[in-house]
Amino acid sequence: IERATYSLEGCCSIQLSYGVDESTQRQRQYTKRDIWLQYVHQAGSSSGERNGWNFDPSTTILRRASFLRPSVDMKSLCICPLALLFLSSPLYSQRVLPAGLDVRFGGVVRTDASLKQISLVFTGHEFADGGEMILTILRKHDVKAAFFFTGDFYRNSRFAPLISSLKEAGHYLGAHSDKHLLYCSWEKRDSLLVTKHQFQSDLHANYAEMETFGVTKIEARYFLPPYEWYNDSISTWTRELGLTLVNFTPGSSSNADWTHPELGAQYVSTDTIYSRILQHESSSRSGLNGFILLLHIGADPRRPDPFTMRLDELLVELKRRGYTFASLNHTIRLTD
Repeated sequence: IERATYSLEGCCSIQLSYGVDESTQRQRQYTKRDIWLQYVHQAGSSSGERNGWNFDPSTTILRRASFLRPSVDMKSLCICPLALLFLSSPLYSQRVLPAGLDVRFGGVVRTDASLKQISLVFTGHEFADGGEMILTILRKHDVKAAFFFTGDFYRNSRFAPLISSLKEAGHYLGAHSDKHLLYCSWEKRDSLLVTKHQFQSDLHANYAEMETFGVTKIEARYFLPPYEWYNDSISTWTRELGLTLVNFTPGSSSNADWTHPELGAQYVSTDTIYSRILQHESSSRSGLNGFILLLHIGADPRRPDPFTMRLDELLVELKRRGYTFASLNHTIRLTD
């Protein structure tokens, strides 16, 4: 069991354990918000106390957490201004990721691999030529998907009818940055190319554009980074804003559907992508279980074969192989 000790403005220390929940035998990670709420609850409760610091099992969130004795009286801490400040801070808005997710560099790249379920994800910045066809195909198969657009996409008046149609059809609309910034170096992933202030200002601008379509930050808590490229720092800054970073599941090449022949060896044809998706499904131990399959809602006009040409065929084949589809906001269920 790993333990980390946090200090709240010097008033007290809290020790959080990362371990196995005996009731589920699955790993679970907790946030400082959970700790603080349980801390305040325990301060005003005498039920279930043992050795000074035990919790009422009917109300506690944290089975594996233990608290160090504070340097001030706990009952007075419940009403001190610090509690109000903490509950209004970004830490309060952080959510807990459920067990069973594949998390890399702090971002969720796969949902529960024990379920034969796929999450379709589409991103958009400059192009939307496949939007209407995608919407028609999803409607035909009764599939809900998640769409992550940049601020530039949301503010493009040519795309407004499509965005409204996606929302009316019940698809998830999310953020993809405002200006499609490259956050970190391709060669050295841990080398940042933006400051924290630039990252947050850009993302706030993205959400401001989303609000023009009636989509608020509260209902759009998942963020997919531009270029699908990020590092631990970006994930941390995302969590501080009360959001969860998500990305595609590697292995299928589906995210290469934006490429075109003028890019040379970087170009991947639609037929190749289609074959690789099915090959990965048959050769990987978990198949496409819990897969976050990312495609683009549009592509450069220089691409001769948009993947939307084979999307309907792909959904038919994956359904034949026993897969179901669910929007990302349903396959990842954050707990408060």
